[in-house]
Amino acid sequence: MRDAEFIIRSNREIARDTFEMVLSGDASDCARPGTFVNVHVDGLYLRRPISVCFADGEKMILIYKVVGKGTDKMAHMKEGESVMALTNLGNGFDLSKAGERPTLLGGGSGVAPMYGLAKALIEMGKTVRVAIGFRSEKDVYYKREFEEAGAEVLLYTEDGSIGEKGFATDHLPGDSTFLYACGPMPMLNAARKHIKTPAQYSFEARMACGFGACMGCSMEMKTGLKRVCKDGPVFDGEEILWP
Repeated sequence: MRDAEFIIRSNREIARDTFEMVLSGDASDCARPGTFVNVHVDGLYLRRPISVCFADGEKMILIYKVVGKGTDKMAHMKEGESVMALTNLGNGFDLSKAGERPTLLGGGSGVAPMYGLAKALIEMGKTVRVAIGFRSEKDVYYKREFEEAGAEVLLYTEDGSIGEKGFATDHLPGDSTFLYACGPMPMLNAARKHIKTPAQYSFEARMACGFGACMGCSMEMKTGLKRVCKDGPVFDGEEILWP
């Protein structure tokens, strides 16, 4: 864990209430897909945990949805401003389990960490399919970026305004060698019912400290209480106590 300073290079709305913030600075310890950073927001005591979309050397991309006071303040941050963030937080995805044809599943804000994961797996020579789900066309982001990285993209919207109508969890490829998934609990729970493939799931949870000190984001697992911020947010499917 490191408290690092970054400079905002861009901060733009890319979908409804969804922003992409591109930062420059030492992001060398943020490159493992599935980890997150804890962003300091002026005037607020608690930092905001944001999944790392992509990080490479001196560049980091964060994608966040405006859902409260903290993320609303982030949406008004300007190019050239500095921002502090605790880096290298959480336990990321295990790329060694992917096999040759992994499927990546993301819903809403959970699409963001799938991008860095897709790029890393493609660089390893894997055939990557990305199933992404949104409420409507206004909420869709990064479809083109996934395609440009070399992934096959399966796009679903609840209202059918773009892509296929329905839920991404209903159409997961049956020949996948591994599933990586990130999103709200109902989506993750639906995914594990629709696919028998071994999987890792990244959980979304409200956090306080963000580094395992307060136990505020604990979840009951088969082996006992686990902290989403420290022991996760990524967990193997076989250790999860599903609702």
